[in-house]
Amino acid sequence: MPKQEFDVLIVGSGHSGGMAAQVLTQKGISCLMLDAGPEVNLATNRVSKNPWELPYRGMNKPGRLPHVVQANEFNANQWVDEKEIPYTHDPASPYNWVRVRMLGGRSLFWGRQSFRMSDWEFKSLDKEGVGDNWPISHADLDPFYSKVEGIFRVSGRKEGKAHFPDGNFLDADYGPDSTTVKKITEIAQGRGYLVSKIRASNGRNGQASSVNLLLPEAMATGKLQIVPNAIVRELTVDKNTGKVNGANFLDRHSKQELHVKARVVVLAAGSLESVRLLMNSGLANSSGMLGRYIIDQLYGVQVVASVPEARGGSAAEGLMGGTALLPRFRNLQKGEKNNFSKGYGMMIASGGAAQPGFFADYGESLQKKLDFHSGACMTASIYGERLPRFENHVRINKLVKDAWGIPVLHAEVKDSANEHNMAKDAADTAEDMLKAAGWDILSKTDKFHPPGYSIHEVGGARMGDDPKKSVLNKWNQSHDVKNLFQVDGGCFVTCGWQNTTLTMMALAMRSAEYLAEQMKTGVI
Repeated sequence: MPKQEFDVLIVGSGHSGGMAAQVLTQKGISCLMLDAGPEVNLATNRVSKNPWELPYRGMNKPGRLPHVVQANEFNANQWVDEKEIPYTHDPASPYNWVRVRMLGGRSLFWGRQSFRMSDWEFKSLDKEGVGDNWPISHADLDPFYSKVEGIFRVSGRKEGKAHFPDGNFLDADYGPDSTTVKKITEIAQGRGYLVSKIRASNGRNGQASSVNLLLPEAMATGKLQIVPNAIVRELTVDKNTGKVNGANFLDRHSKQELHVKARVVVLAAGSLESVRLLMNSGLANSSGMLGRYIIDQLYGVQVVASVPEARGGSAAEGLMGGTALLPRFRNLQKGEKNNFSKGYGMMIASGGAAQPGFFADYGESLQKKLDFHSGACMTASIYGERLPRFENHVRINKLVKDAWGIPVLHAEVKDSANEHNMAKDAADTAEDMLKAAGWDILSKTDKFHPPGYSIHEVGGARMGDDPKKSVLNKWNQSHDVKNLFQVDGGCFVTCGWQNTTLTMMALAMRSAEYLAEQMKTGVI
């Protein structure tokens, strides 16, 4: 373990931590990065086994990961073991917290959808009279979005719409739309909805992670040291100045406690994990807002239709395939009246398979229906924006500790009528469009998953200009402790309907550039 004092300690190695490390080290600032998980070599640590070689035949071990729908024995080393690192919630109000502990974090597993947020999100109070404004606008973040889009090689189609901002895109050849995508596009456009295409990070060599795009650049400067398997227990404070001066952490294997010194601490452990660390350290909460306004996006609403001309394997060439993206289209116009605030995006995919739950049949009869509708389905999935609410919060549960003796989080996050009304509108709208195309509805649900399911949890350390109402300022800097920054999703004031990763990276880059300048001039 290095003995020297570092300029900056970075906790977390995902997209946000990696971005901070790249910016700071390229400006000559020495950084130490602590990550709670191991360093994974994808070439040597990958093991493939057949289902019959595994104890649970590929299924998830009961009780190990009850909140991770993606979990099974094939990816068992990917997720945090909830028996080892638990969290709590009221059984009547479930919360899904999906975590990864390995170098690179969740950047190794994200879906790569890369949308900018707009001033409909950044200036929610001004635009719609709900929620609060961020202390920044899209214009403030625009140059950083552009830089991040360049690093991650984001492809997309420019639309020229303020609520769906264009970016620094690679040229994307989406090819001709299938007949079914053309049809649903015409129907949606006829109702005044923008129809676009996915905007995605292409990355490099098949990956778009911190591990292959950010950390190698930082390591090449000679200014970054990385310590894996380092579980940070608390940040330490200089009693004379009130500033943070490092952290105490535990070796994941030996549980030996060590200390590291740093002039500045940057938290990038993930929205809730960073909040947990601040709470266990007793820092950054003079406002009483730490852990408040936990937000997540609304997933699970879905409508599936079957295209008659494609059933039974009879689809002509060019009939099926492809997607149509409908960015948010609700509550954008003055005078628009809905029984909910904010809005949702919709993805319509052509060519999917039917699911057993769509039918009351079983056995041979069920199999015949599944075969008959295979490849003939049009699936509309919804990505909705939940409202930020003070009462939705996390707090420390001192009665429960993880395997290293660190108190865990208790989540108390519930949905409101706004989310339920939005979900119903989304399902009804999707059903109406699919029916208008002449397709038969196989399944419709306006029931959505519990908070946390989207794996886009944000908030808990919201940014703002008023230290009495926020945890961080517009630079992701603690109002209370000037040499403490949090650059992950904890700073979010609203969550939008858009995937959050691109915005997190842009914010981390902006914050790191500000920090570097402040250190250069001696302010920090």
